[in-house]
Amino acid sequence: MNYVIADIHGCYEEYMELIQKINLSEKDHLYILGDALDRGTDPIKVLQDIMKRQNVTYIIGNHDYLFLYFIRKLGLDLFKAENMSVDDILDFQMYLEDGGLTTIETFMKLSMAERQAVCDFLENANVYDEVVVNNNRYILVHAGISNFKEEALLDEYDVLDFICERTEYGRRYYQDNSTYVITGHTPTMCINKDSSIKVYIENGHIAIDCGCVYGGKLAAYCIDSNEVTYVDAKE
Repeated sequence: MNYVIADIHGCYEEYMELIQKINLSEKDHLYILGDALDRGTDPIKVLQDIMKRQNVTYIIGNHDYLFLYFIRKLGLDLFKAENMSVDDILDFQMYLEDGGLTTIETFMKLSMAERQAVCDFLENANVYDEVVVNNNRYILVHAGISNFKEEALLDEYDVLDFICERTEYGRRYYQDNSTYVITGHTPTMCINKDSSIKVYIENGHIAIDCGCVYGGKLAAYCIDSNEVTYVDAKE
């Protein structure tokens, strides 16, 4: 089976419960649509579990991208602020206030080798992926596809096109009814007309960020069966 999870945001307990609930085996494959980091209490712990699994494909999210950006600026020891401009320092402060503080705090508790491994993993993360199951094509990205053109190849887009701009869920991107875009990034309570906390499936879109870190749910969407498994937020 092929499963997709998005926007874990440091919710380690819910993530582990969801993994157990879908009974993820070595024969299954799990796609994670970015943003394992920030906001929740155990972002690095989540990422390190993902790193250990051979049957996981990680697709980078905007929070992961920002974390890497500042690590590149500051270095693994995070004590090189003299290399940053005033604008960089202000941007870093905004990143910390937007949930990055928990990531930086837990990252600093790692050994230098562990820090390097985390950064190497994120550096090598996918910016998108494609899966074909039951003659359907699924395009997996974190946020959406900026400047979308149906005739454009996915390799023609930049990483920022996949991680920043929110999807227009009322618009069908691909006219082929067998092509779907699976995204995270935007909590589904902001997409569903009734503000319900459930996966959104409409117009060729499958949105699976159910806002766990905000008290919603963590969802796993099974591409093979179209079934959704939920775990309620602990807090």
